[in-house]
Amino acid sequence: MPLSTGGEMTDQAHIQTYGNGDNPYASREDFLNIFDEDMNSLYQLSFLLTGELQKAEKCFMSGIEDCAKENHVFRAWARVWAKRVIAENAIRELNPRWKYSSSSSVPAVFPHYQQLGGPSGHFDWDSVLGIADFERFVFVLCVLEHYREHECALLLGCSAREVREARTRAIAELAGIGQVAPVGRATVSASFAERPEV
Repeated sequence: MPLSTGGEMTDQAHIQTYGNGDNPYASREDFLNIFDEDMNSLYQLSFLLTGELQKAEKCFMSGIEDCAKENHVFRAWARVWAKRVIAENAIRELNPRWKYSSSSSVPAVFPHYQQLGGPSGHFDWDSVLGIADFERFVFVLCVLEHYREHECALLLGCSAREVREARTRAIAELAGIGQVAPVGRATVSASFAERPEV
């Protein structure tokens, strides 16, 4: 009997495991439904990462196309995958890079990180868009989207230390601007809803 290719083995395992007809993978229609249901939050993510309407639209539309082509994503992970695809498209579009900062005004550890970036803080989105690209990407991914440092570092092609430093700079810059105010569970999404349609 000839050796099977990896694809055949995967298909055979799929048939054995899910012989009852249940497909564990997200279909094109599943992804299209996700982009339809979560359009505002996915577009907001794209816009906060790119900082420009045209680039955000391009990343969003590419995200729909990329997800519709994907056929090996578990259905349970499809929403998370859609966000990741948006982030990857924005990274390809802007190519944000870490820049060493010798500023001594930024503390090595920001003591109120949880209060500022967690559910108890509200960030003015114009201020978030004013942050340098790399710091904005780290802030949006780590603070607003709750990516772990190492996940963010892998996406951005840098070290976890660089992610920590960029997050600290972003939060310090937002705090310095005076745009952080505790408002219960509101976040940037509350501000996004107040923005006029473009």
